Amino acid sequence: MRVRRPVEGEVHVHYGQIYVESDPDSFGPDLQESFAGQRAGLCGAAVPGALWLSTGLHTGSVGFTVEVHDQAPLLDPAWEDVVEASFRPVSAGSALVQWAGEASWDLDLEETDYRVRYCAQGMDEAHRQDTRLDDEPQLDRYLLQFWPAPPAPDRVLKQTSAMAAYWHDYARRQPAPPTPAERAEAERQARLAQEQAEEERRLAHERWQWGGRSPSRALREVGGNVRGLLAFDPALVHAIDAATPETQRTTALLAARRACEAAGLTDLDWIAAGLTALAEGRPLPPPLDDPAQAWRALEADPRVPDRTVARAVPPKRPPFQPPAHSDAYTPMPEPASLPRITGPAAALVKPPDRAAPPTPQPGEAAPYTVRVTFGEPDPSLRMSQPHMALPALLGADPLQAALDAVYAAVAAYGEDYQTLLQEIRSACQKL
Repeated sequence: MRVRRPVEGEVHVHYGQIYVESDPDSFGPDLQESFAGQRAGLCGAAVPGALWLSTGLHTGSVGFTVEVHDQAPLLDPAWEDVVEASFRPVSAGSALVQWAGEASWDLDLEETDYRVRYCAQGMDEAHRQDTRLDDEPQLDRYLLQFWPAPPAPDRVLKQTSAMAAYWHDYARRQPAPPTPAERAEAERQARLAQEQAEEERRLAHERWQWGGRSPSRALREVGGNVRGLLAFDPALVHAIDAATPETQRTTALLAARRACEAAGLTDLDWIAAGLTALAEGRPLPPPLDDPAQAWRALEADPRVPDRTVARAVPPKRPPFQPPAHSDAYTPMPEPASLPRITGPAAALVKPPDRAAPPTPQPGEAAPYTVRVTFGEPDPSLRMSQPHMALPALLGADPLQAALDAVYAAVAAYGEDYQTLLQEIRSACQKL
């Protein structure tokens, strides 16, 4: 018969306990669960992949040996208390572990069924002494033996001490553990409940983001500046979404016209031509039919007014309140702290020099001035009003055009955006 001893000597115990653990995701066995449904105390084996081993000594070092056999060993009659149980590791990493994980010893057990015999000597005297100091003689010692064997009920082979009697009585008073099927069903129900709570919280957060109601599929997919406008007027976003394509085009035209008027662009022939094309439902004429060309034209035209406007600041709203009676925690996505580009092409604190406007040559890229800030922009920052207004003309899809145009107009109006939104709301209600 072959035998190996991965642990031999003394180990430290605390609160009269030490464990065998094999589940890397576990924080250790629970006392009541470990002895659930057992007849024998001392070695709690009801938790899969774990053993709870009781000692007489409360705190200090005890003699402890672990043996792994290839077949059932003979029982030495010198041992005073002996119990047996069945055990199967749940991973390849089984270890003897001290209380609170202060130390451990690798047992190198295979993932197979074992019979476990736990033998004790001197439990009552160790219990009376309670604590053993380093220079004091050993009070109790233990032997833990493993050998391959099919699962079988736990049993008491020998009982001598009052401590063993106490633990046997404790084990017999514990309710039976759930069957594997019951445990799997309980885990499934708990998982479903958690998933449902997480989904309810996610939907509640989404409704909060969208002003108290869930967005339509069109709003989820529209892209553009829908999120930007949402911060200013969620109800208007939903109203534009519910409108007909014709109403959306009319709203886009109104917002584009107001943005251009606020920025002083309506006297420019190519801007006026774009507004007329929008009103007549025709494609935008050059250079507005190509966004890159439109931005270059805005930079190159010396007639563009040198106007700036303060940043429009959306109203504050109450913080998100998760659903009541929900224990699930689902981290909500936070907006990334990305650089903000103030002005699509040239957000300027100092207006550009119009005496010498840049003149792009064929094949050359027009220069752009970009101001980048991290976090929330400075409220005192002044932005180029014409550059805020131009995007209002560039939309194509009716829904996105309306949302983008209104958002661009809000930016062009700056701190006075409420006047614009009131007009847009009234117009949507009349259409």
